[in-house]
Amino acid sequence: MLGRYFERSWSHGEGHRLYDTSGAAYLDFANGIAVTALGHHHPAVTAAIHAQVDRLIGPTGAMGFAEPVARLAGMVADTLPAPIDTVMFLNSGSEAIEAALKLARRVTGRPGIVAFRGGFHGRTFGAASVTTSNLNYRTGYEPLLPSVYFAPFPAVYPDFGGDGAAASRACLAILASLFETVIAPAQVAAIVIEPVQGEGGYYPAPPEFLVGLRALCDDHGILLIMDEVQSGYARTGKMWAFEHAGIVPDVVCIAKAIANGLPLSAIATRRDLQERWGRSAHGTTYGGNPVACAAGIAVLETIEAQDLIANAAARGEQLSAGLQRFQAEDGRIGDVRGPGLMVGVEFVKDTESGEPDGATADALVAQCADDGLLVLSCGRAHQVIRWIPPIDVTAAEIDEALAIFWGALGKV
Repeated sequence: MLGRYFERSWSHGEGHRLYDTSGAAYLDFANGIAVTALGHHHPAVTAAIHAQVDRLIGPTGAMGFAEPVARLAGMVADTLPAPIDTVMFLNSGSEAIEAALKLARRVTGRPGIVAFRGGFHGRTFGAASVTTSNLNYRTGYEPLLPSVYFAPFPAVYPDFGGDGAAASRACLAILASLFETVIAPAQVAAIVIEPVQGEGGYYPAPPEFLVGLRALCDDHGILLIMDEVQSGYARTGKMWAFEHAGIVPDVVCIAKAIANGLPLSAIATRRDLQERWGRSAHGTTYGGNPVACAAGIAVLETIEAQDLIANAAARGEQLSAGLQRFQAEDGRIGDVRGPGLMVGVEFVKDTESGEPDGATADALVAQCADDGLLVLSCGRAHQVIRWIPPIDVTAAEIDEALAIFWGALGKV
């Protein structure tokens, strides 16, 4: 059974508003969980879809090449730092993770995969095997993939009092202990991580931690897989969230915002990794659909033409500042965190213990919807309100959303 945040029936979307079948409008700061990053019925994306539908719809990957597919691959590669230069298209974030895990094991000849507690990487079998954000995603499916090991994620709130350096040191030490006592690093194919945990609670990894991971992987010949499915595409005020740490991963998994709502994902690496993986070592029928890729081209062109990376950074500062003002006045808000337009607001029963308060957060999501604002929850206890506005959101829309949120806070 599919889980849903709301029981409303949706009619259509226009810009940054979603409309239900009664005609009520909602400021959409959920965006299908960070998918419609340019909002609904975006003119450039819609025009690109219509134009491509009139030329070619069906997948062509196994048959040869199609112009929008090849063009988008080059454009995606151009957004990534060297030496990442090769892109393979798939359909979903889970598929991108599956591909990354397969590549890592085959290329390295090693079995071990290290992931992090609280991480979410998808619902398919391999992706669920590296997911621990919710026990329900794993229960009843054991045994999952073998040789998967979990280490603590450096969530600086509440355990480390906001000290990212301390959180990084502690979690890197535990990871080192894992390599000394559980699995030798020479048996580890890859470490997979979200640079900002999504479903797990909108926890950004401190830059020091990602730098330490990169060094650890370099020391032991381990591939570093960066799951940018939710955090990529300007969401954090940079094109890719790992850029905040100044590192370059070996593998980048991409989905969600890539085609503004059409099913498309990608795995990006340096060319030699995919060549060593081998022709037909992985495949897809629908991945890289020409219509989805045409939409993807329009998305990247819009991000560049409208300087949306800078917009996400600026509007993110505005959003966080407003939420921090609310935190100062409402003791139920324990933390406001996250870069750019990927902001988490954590609710607690009391700020001293940091005990999560999922009931208040769930009630607030429902009240905000009643008042015309769509936001979502996340975290193990649903205690975090996640803010994922469109990356082309305006200052006026941020102010409108903050006003609705503050009003809803007074009602729950």
